[in-house]
Amino acid sequence: MTLDVDYLGMNLQIDALDHENRAYFAHCAEHAFHLQCCDGCGLLRYPPGTGCGWCGSGDYTWTPVEGRGAVHSYTEVVHAIQPAFKAFVPYLVLLVDLDTQNGQPTPDEAIRVLGNLTNAGGDPAPPEVVARVGIGSRVRMVFKDVAEGLALPQWTIDETAEQPARPWRYPED
Repeated sequence: MTLDVDYLGMNLQIDALDHENRAYFAHCAEHAFHLQCCDGCGLLRYPPGTGCGWCGSGDYTWTPVEGRGAVHSYTEVVHAIQPAFKAFVPYLVLLVDLDTQNGQPTPDEAIRVLGNLTNAGGDPAPPEVVARVGIGSRVRMVFKDVAEGLALPQWTIDETAEQPARPWRYPED
């Protein structure tokens, strides 16, 4: 059965044959973050897929992973292309380096997970919070329930972590 839901006016679909993504989102629906751990080389991978990008093995085990990390990069959306998102601009789409497996298999690599910046409840962060976040900001994962059996992993400021004094932000015009 295909999951077909509405999220903030945008249609989301996960095909019934997409086993890896269905399993990934099933864990998210339980508000638990799991990644595939390769049975061949022992490395985690994201996004979910049928083979390991490092060794090519198709064998894996779903493994719980702590959803904490630092912002690696971001995009600040100030003009919403999706009409339903207009009420939430500006908003951030974050690329986060997870603390787990950071610097493996080489010093410059990390598991990097995309998600929107939200409040702790998973709703889009207000402008004053958006203005505080930049590269290096510490964040933690939260989940936004969008339908029965489907939750989206998102990011919120990790209030328990030491934050950079002034995270790097793209220059404003």
